[in-house]
Amino acid sequence: MKILHTLSLFVVISLAFWLDGCANLPYYAQAVDGQIDIMRRAQPINMIVADPSVDKKLKHALSKVVLLREFAIRDLKLPDNESYTSYADLKRPYVVWNVYAAPEFSTEPKEWCFVGAGCVDYRGFFSKEEAEHFSEELKSEGYDVHMGGIRAYSTLGWFDDPVLNTFIGYSEIELARLIFHELAHQVVYVQDDSVFNESFATMVEQEGVDRWLESNGTAEQQGAYDAKQNREAVFIKLVLKYRNRLKELFSSRASDSEKRVSKLHIFSELRKEFAQLKVANFEFSSYDKWFALQLNNALLATISTYTQLVPAFRTLLIQQGGDMKRFYDTVKGISKLTEKERNSTLKVDGELRWDAARKIIQAEPI
Repeated sequence: MKILHTLSLFVVISLAFWLDGCANLPYYAQAVDGQIDIMRRAQPINMIVADPSVDKKLKHALSKVVLLREFAIRDLKLPDNESYTSYADLKRPYVVWNVYAAPEFSTEPKEWCFVGAGCVDYRGFFSKEEAEHFSEELKSEGYDVHMGGIRAYSTLGWFDDPVLNTFIGYSEIELARLIFHELAHQVVYVQDDSVFNESFATMVEQEGVDRWLESNGTAEQQGAYDAKQNREAVFIKLVLKYRNRLKELFSSRASDSEKRVSKLHIFSELRKEFAQLKVANFEFSSYDKWFALQLNNALLATISTYTQLVPAFRTLLIQQGGDMKRFYDTVKGISKLTEKERNSTLKVDGELRWDAARKIIQAEPI
């Protein structure tokens, strides 16, 4: 315990030395303490599986994780390290709580900058109470705020990420999505470019699940996955449609009072259109929890981050003949460019050539 405390203090002091003014020492302290607590709780999966006193359901889930990790390394060429070889029970439903914020009249999220990770559009807390306190501070400053519990995150290879109780209860496919996504963050990560990072990881996740289902899945699993993907696409398109309407409103010459009224009207119309979707397909009720949240700029801003460049990365993989290693090498090369150069490259590869890529896919025998 004393060694861990000393390590925590040393890391905090070291990080504080490099602070750029965008974060403060107490925030880094809670982040380091939270990570150390996770490391302290982690136990090797092989020991847990071999323990006759451990719940059989947990053993089965962890055994599935082992298979998914082996598949990720072998078939997706994802990092072969100690990540997801241990399990930690945090005794809480979420590992962290993220706080997102956006100005009252803007769809662009507020950014925070951190040592090592660069600038991102959220601030994470290992304590729900601290996240709530920070949310209230932002609200008092006039921001639209959203706070959400997060079940998993990647330390980008700085630590060996364990499997957590917060997500071990996921279905096989959801476990696959999570593991493939988080391991992808260890392959490429560009500071200050959340759209690039999350779109890349999402594309790897999708490709990984497709390949897993092709070699290990059942027709029922494939059907359920395809249906869920289609619903996600419809949901994202719906949210972005209204986010664009808000963007147009906020850039208009309307007065602040007029913007506030119109903003509420747009959110009301979003709810109504979602209700119509559920009438046509009740399975969209899976998004009821999202729509039960307070609709504001911060909540809507969380949606586009994970999807914008997915088609571009998909096209790059096709151009590399589906070879994951060559694909990663290409993405690493692009990641070294300036943001302007990255966007220009991905726009050409992802948008202007996407029709040609689609034709290639459609031409393949079914």
